[in-house]
Amino acid sequence: MRAAVYDEFGGAENLRVTEVADPPVGPDTVLVRVRATSVNPVDWKIREGYLQGAFPHHLPIIPGWDVAGVVEAVGPAVRTGVAVGDEVFGYVRRDDVHQGTTAELVPAPERTVTAKPANASFEEAAALPLAGLTAYQALTEALEVTAGDRVLVHAASGGVGHLAVQIAKSLGATVVATGSAGSHDWLRELGADEVVDYAAGPVSEQLSSVGGPVDAVLDLIGGDALSDAPAQLREGSTRLASVVDAAGVGELGGTYVFVRPDRDGLEALAALVDAGSLRVVVAETFDLDHVADAHRLSEEGHPRGKVVITV
Repeated sequence: MRAAVYDEFGGAENLRVTEVADPPVGPDTVLVRVRATSVNPVDWKIREGYLQGAFPHHLPIIPGWDVAGVVEAVGPAVRTGVAVGDEVFGYVRRDDVHQGTTAELVPAPERTVTAKPANASFEEAAALPLAGLTAYQALTEALEVTAGDRVLVHAASGGVGHLAVQIAKSLGATVVATGSAGSHDWLRELGADEVVDYAAGPVSEQLSSVGGPVDAVLDLIGGDALSDAPAQLREGSTRLASVVDAAGVGELGGTYVFVRPDRDGLEALAALVDAGSLRVVVAETFDLDHVADAHRLSEEGHPRGKVVITV
């Protein structure tokens, strides 16, 4: 099969597309013929070597954790009803970094995939798993968002942020979103009730003009946005979650979120898509031979939505 690989840590120029051996089908594995995958910030951070202390790494590495495609084979111990020919999507993260999803074939543990949303293209489905589960787990588990809450979503026009806005709305929350001035109309189209320009000064100081402090904050930036978060919350609230800075959010009494594979969560996201409550925005699509350009756009271009690679 063809796959994108890199043999050493560093820049996107290290990525190359080459022939590698087809993966085996383990007992509890679903072999997926890939139609699309996506690039997340974690992919280029791994490529640069930034996560070597978090996971065992085995070079050469095929990058990617998102997948959408068609089931080609099913291991004999699979019990989730997935069958050959099914269209599936998933967040295929293992306990080490080696066999990723930017390839023609992906061996996915059965717990990591489920039926693709019927109303989503393969490209949209591939853009959803990691970012969607991050938003879903942060909002429903770490922040326990319920109807009537006011929720602040930072970096709301990005891959996780644009999904978090919509998921929070589906939970019945009032959503305050931060974004650049040029993204405000788009964020309102996604469902944001109020929008704040992060470049116009501390967000905590701007909240007075959009209804005051909030019940919960989802930090997708870190840095000044995270340190300002306690002042963004209503007095007495510690409902703060960050996907960026584990130590920093812990010091503030909040919760660090590192997304985990979750079949039930994928099914919940698929249901939202099929109900028309969740729209996955694809910023740009690249074919496999241009994987390095896709990584560069994710790393340097601040795309609105997700960067997708078709295979």
